[in-house]
Amino acid sequence: MPRKVTANINITLDGRYNGPAGPGDLGAIVPYAVTDVARDHLTRIWNGATTAVLGRNCAEGFLGFWPSVATDETADPRDRAYAKWLVDVEKLVLSTTLTTAPWNNTRVVNAPATDVITDLKTTGEGDILVNVSPTVLKPLLAADLIDRLHLITTPEIAGGGTPLFTTNLPSTKWTLIHLSRGPHGEIATTYDRAR
Repeated sequence: MPRKVTANINITLDGRYNGPAGPGDLGAIVPYAVTDVARDHLTRIWNGATTAVLGRNCAEGFLGFWPSVATDETADPRDRAYAKWLVDVEKLVLSTTLTTAPWNNTRVVNAPATDVITDLKTTGEGDILVNVSPTVLKPLLAADLIDRLHLITTPEIAGGGTPLFTTNLPSTKWTLIHLSRGPHGEIATTYDRAR
């Protein structure tokens, strides 16, 4: 049986994963990532995943943050559990520029995301999590290779920035399997692809 491909990303009401100032403009995203709803959502996304797939930018950003959380006894236990999972899990970083792996348990792959995921689906066990990496997620959505989509939608309109959902997507149907609302109006949802 093929492995399930899951994905996780946070977006604004207008479907952006960053603001008008570019990739580092996360002002409409980050404040909502530390609520109980967001932390419980984080626990759901990695449960059952045995491989994490990341784009280069995401991998490098995560490397600067999550390993220290894994050993921080004062961190929220949900954050610490996720960080430990991320440090220990098999990771594939898709990059055309990296030549060495930025983390332990990591392979750098210079190949199209669709090819990498298609190969991964037929080998190993456990879910494959495309983790907060829009450069990986977008071509997989276009190729209809995502089986489960975890979203946090923040109650802000970015008014610019990069949209997640673009015009090259096929028509697909999704089933809502989880919904929770946070204290600031953020909504955590999980959808399964109806096939």
